[in-house]
Amino acid sequence: MNYESQSFGEEERLSLEGPEGPSRRRWWIIAAIVVAILIVAFAAFAMGGKDKGAGSEDPLAASKREGQIPTVSVAVPGRETVRNVISGTGSLAARREMPVGVAGEGGRVTRVLVEPGDWAKKGQVLATVDRSVQSQTTEALAAQVRAAKADADLAQSNLDRAKQLVDRGFISKADIDNKTATRDAAAARVRVAQAQLDEARARNARLDIRAPEAGLVLTRNVEPGQIVSAGSGVLFRMAKGGQMEMLAQLSEGDLAKVSVGVPATVQPVGSDQTFKGEVWQVSPVIDPQTRQGIARIALPYDKALRPGGFANASIMSGASDEPVLPQSAVLSDNQGNYVYVLNANNEAERRAVTLGDVSDEGVAIKSGLNGTERVVLSAGAFMNPGQKVKPNLVKLER
Repeated sequence: MNYESQSFGEEERLSLEGPEGPSRRRWWIIAAIVVAILIVAFAAFAMGGKDKGAGSEDPLAASKREGQIPTVSVAVPGRETVRNVISGTGSLAARREMPVGVAGEGGRVTRVLVEPGDWAKKGQVLATVDRSVQSQTTEALAAQVRAAKADADLAQSNLDRAKQLVDRGFISKADIDNKTATRDAAAARVRVAQAQLDEARARNARLDIRAPEAGLVLTRNVEPGQIVSAGSGVLFRMAKGGQMEMLAQLSEGDLAKVSVGVPATVQPVGSDQTFKGEVWQVSPVIDPQTRQGIARIALPYDKALRPGGFANASIMSGASDEPVLPQSAVLSDNQGNYVYVLNANNEAERRAVTLGDVSDEGVAIKSGLNGTERVVLSAGAFMNPGQKVKPNLVKLER
């Protein structure tokens, strides 16, 4: 009875499992392993994304989130001399340009003795004009002078002889008076002839085109064989003493900061040379169209300074004692420009500032700082007023 029951139970288990029972269990085990792997991979991906997001978070924000005090770089700017530089552009020109034309009656040009770029002395002949006719006139007037002098000498001799005979009674007092008048008239004719000769010589001298003052020849507009007259216009242009200038165009506000005598540097376009000069005249008027005026900068002669060329100018309009900060320390929003400074408790305080000139050294602060404050150099955009920080004092390089 028991044997039969035991045999029946074993047969029933085998019949329930069947021949595919072990294979089905293996598939369930494999499926459970795959699901476990997927769960682990998903968890790793989620943790990696979280770590990546935390790594890109700003250090100040992360420190604040974790309850730590962030460390920021600060510096005490102090004060230094800041030169106020005004930049302008304009053209080069001769400081005193001298147009040279025909002063006399003119004629045919026989020779041109200078070229552009040559130096000329005061009174030096630049070009000559044919004077063959004028020379003959001069010779005729010179002959008249000689004839008048001969007549005057004869009249003087007659007067001298008459004076010797008057005491003997051979010549009357009236004859002496006549001979004296004749002598005086002859002397007057000499003076008239001499004046006419001098006038002719002066006219002939004006036929030569001469330099009115010593200077540099800039242009030449005449050639040999050309017929010139008083209406021929300018034949030469010269720069008196070779002095040059730059006509720097400045805005109305910048022009008000410039005064006569301040130094300036000029750099012609296309050249790496700079030339030192000074402002010698400030325009008393402003162009109503461009709202600009002209500051004239005197420059010494140099062959690299070509009138008509374009140049850049830097004018020193003065100097001031101001704090200078790196550009990263200065922030801006709708309320204006500001910086963060640290108080005695190392808490950030917003400080409004007025900016001055910007240069390679940094930004000059015209007002808002006295130079003794501890100013946050960077990360100010991530700070809030009143936030406590740990300062790392650094020294600014000048």
